[in-house]
Amino acid sequence: MSAPLQWLFGFHAVASALRNDPEHVERVLVEAGRQDRRMREIEPLLAAAGCQVEKLSARELSRRVGSGKHQGIACAYRAALAQDESTLDQLLAKWPESGEPPLLLVLDGVTDPHNLGACLRTADAVGVMAVVAPRDRAVGLTPTVRKVASGAAERLPFIQVTNLARTLSNLKQRGLWVVGTASEGEQSLYQCQLGTEPLALVMGAEGTGLRRLTREHCDQLIYIPMFGQVESLNVSVATAVCLYEFRRQRLA
Repeated sequence: MSAPLQWLFGFHAVASALRNDPEHVERVLVEAGRQDRRMREIEPLLAAAGCQVEKLSARELSRRVGSGKHQGIACAYRAALAQDESTLDQLLAKWPESGEPPLLLVLDGVTDPHNLGACLRTADAVGVMAVVAPRDRAVGLTPTVRKVASGAAERLPFIQVTNLARTLSNLKQRGLWVVGTASEGEQSLYQCQLGTEPLALVMGAEGTGLRRLTREHCDQLIYIPMFGQVESLNVSVATAVCLYEFRRQRLA
């Protein structure tokens, strides 16, 4: 089964779909007459994918995709549906063979597509095994998410679960240490030494943070030290800070 058709627009998003998932690109729209460096660089990907290319005026392109922020290129993309708990089970069953303990990112109800896209991009850069999120009351893989993620949405497993608390319990049973971030955490990010542990990092939603039931299913709560006047960081920035600290610990 495939997801509904989406319009992906912008060079990063279209190039990523052509490079990582060309079989789900149905057609590509480009601005007629555009022959700059970025357009020339994407032409080999278009040729390799063998998909239909239609040339339109900038105005018609904006009308077709429903946005003027297309950068002169868009593609009709029908990706596979987001993955579920069974995929997560399969990934975790393989981790003893990989030689490195798993690092998962769990997002507890992130609703802003820009935040999710940025989290996916960072998670891919850090080498996260998968990103887990609830199916309800959270953003999924929208065109905006894919554009902001700059290819990470096509490369990194994004797993939507029906019951996040149950999923966290299952992760603990599999030997992962579940760490949530909260201002009232017992230790700062830089005090905890978890780089060599199988780890699931849980980040809360914008504004509200972790839900009560999610907190109760965490093994440990940590906080990011704040040295200025602001009280908290944007969830995507906080995610990047935490993931890179845990990656640094693994490299130490």
